[in-house]
Amino acid sequence: MSTQLDVSGVVEARKSREETLTTTAGARRPAWVPATLLAVLVMLPAIQVFDGFNYVLHLGLYALMYIAMSSSWNILGGYTGYISLGHNVFFCIGGYFSGMILAYTGISTLITAPFAGLVASLVGFGIGFITLRMRGPTFIISSIALLMVARILFDNWNFVGGANGVTLPQLTIDVQWAKIPYYYAMLFIAAAAVYCSFRIKHSKFGLHLRAISQDEVKAESAGINTRFYKMLAFAISAFFVGMAGAVWGEYITYIRPSIFLIILIAANMVLMSILGGKGTVAGPIVGTVLLIAFNEFFVATLGSSEINIFATGLVMIVALLYFPNGIVGTLAQKKKLPRFLDWD
Repeated sequence: MSTQLDVSGVVEARKSREETLTTTAGARRPAWVPATLLAVLVMLPAIQVFDGFNYVLHLGLYALMYIAMSSSWNILGGYTGYISLGHNVFFCIGGYFSGMILAYTGISTLITAPFAGLVASLVGFGIGFITLRMRGPTFIISSIALLMVARILFDNWNFVGGANGVTLPQLTIDVQWAKIPYYYAMLFIAAAAVYCSFRIKHSKFGLHLRAISQDEVKAESAGINTRFYKMLAFAISAFFVGMAGAVWGEYITYIRPSIFLIILIAANMVLMSILGGKGTVAGPIVGTVLLIAFNEFFVATLGSSEINIFATGLVMIVALLYFPNGIVGTLAQKKKLPRFLDWD
């Protein structure tokens, strides 16, 4: 009994301290930075008036998709401490849910994406009910097993086209402007995911998730319903990934298991969060931008080959040697984090 009271006291003291720090940080946090960044991203499609800038918009859309997914993954992997390598299953669920509705009814995924996210969230809650009983390496293995099971299922499900997938109808607008609706949809998803991550980080719910990450046994002793909070974190992180999958499927005009269910997609979410600093709000954004920039640079200079992958991996290793807690996390720990990156 005394142990439980002691632990409860520690948790309450930590909560009070974090609330004080949050208030102080909120007073000095430069709110104009995310607002300015959002304004720039809103105006980015204006470059379409110039010929040859189509790829820039594609790259922006691609980066926004991974910002949404890595920020969502960070809710489970960063705040809660459960590393999932099967999160692209929800990417697939979202893509197939909205994609099949589009294929059979003609209703755009831009309309059905929130429902795709909800379906992915419900599936995530159910999967979390089973897999989150495991911890550490066992949970990581179970997430990979989930990915493999999903790949076998979709490869052999004739209703959704099996391994060949389904071709989706395209928007009937000029090709020069065809990317813009999907760009804005992905921008909305990314902004919502980052804002949700920020709100969770500065809430009692986020405090409980970080308590679970630090010591789940002590968190349980303090009266935190760890299982429910983990399942809820799993469901929220699946929601935005599912929405991103829905929009991405229509954007590339076809859905196929080999597009969604490859471990590289899940690995990218993890690497982007770790490189930027998992458990921070700005970390996944920084990691996404840097990893995509590295990859694009090496593809342009070395070609799309194993050498490019090797070079990108080498840069990752060097970066993490100097920034073991990620760029944002390490700089914050050393009190050298620039104000424009202090979103926590």
